[in-house]
Amino acid sequence: FNFHFPFVPRRKRNHTYSPPFHFHLPLLIKSNMTIVYALVSRQKTVLAEYTATSATGNFPTVTRVLLSKIPPVDGRMTYVYDEYVFHYVVEGGICFLAMSDEQNRHRVPFAFLNDVQSLFAQKYGADVPQRAIAFSLNEEFSKVIKERMDYYNSAGSNVDGLSAVKNQIEDVKGVMVENIEKVLERGEKIELLVDKTDRLNQQAFKFESSSRNLRRSMWWKNAKWVAIYVIFGGFVVFFAAGMICGFDFHRCRAH
Repeated sequence: FNFHFPFVPRRKRNHTYSPPFHFHLPLLIKSNMTIVYALVSRQKTVLAEYTATSATGNFPTVTRVLLSKIPPVDGRMTYVYDEYVFHYVVEGGICFLAMSDEQNRHRVPFAFLNDVQSLFAQKYGADVPQRAIAFSLNEEFSKVIKERMDYYNSAGSNVDGLSAVKNQIEDVKGVMVENIEKVLERGEKIELLVDKTDRLNQQAFKFESSSRNLRRSMWWKNAKWVAIYVIFGGFVVFFAAGMICGFDFHRCRAH
């Protein structure tokens, strides 16, 4: 479906905004999931990441392109790509990024990112992340990302109290929402392919059913040829015996 989506980002000083754009909304199976992917990186070097088991796709590849466009200065931003939203927070040269499947729910993803950022700082401090190589923290910290992602996805809008709501409102006021297509240069656009487990299960069931039908068809085809060969072989044996013994077998009976 093609909609003319008059998206108006929240105001922030010293930022310019693009005019309304055409929004392409693909047909996808929705779920109650809000945050489906998250990572921690030092610029383009991913230190840890986690993908929710209910979503598959090439969004890790898309995020690698996006990481190359995120400035290393402290700040936070939200990018929109089709019906998926990428939120990130950068502090001390470390980027905390999450992908959400709901455009109008910024508070929960940023609460999640703030929580992950706090836990990461408590665990590794400021020096370890600056020296760590790619995915060296993944085995340990991906479990933390998963635990916090599960919590925020299940808690949803009840994730915090009134005071935290006020803080998040102030935080979101400073977040500029842009179309991610404006960030990626020409020739670097990558199609985002995200699917849900239930769609994959449906495809697997259809594949299994078609495979079973194909096997049954091939069995009957082979059985038909076997029957033809048996009949033809029997006819050849009968004809040969008839030539030797006569078709009434009188010559063979005489002996």
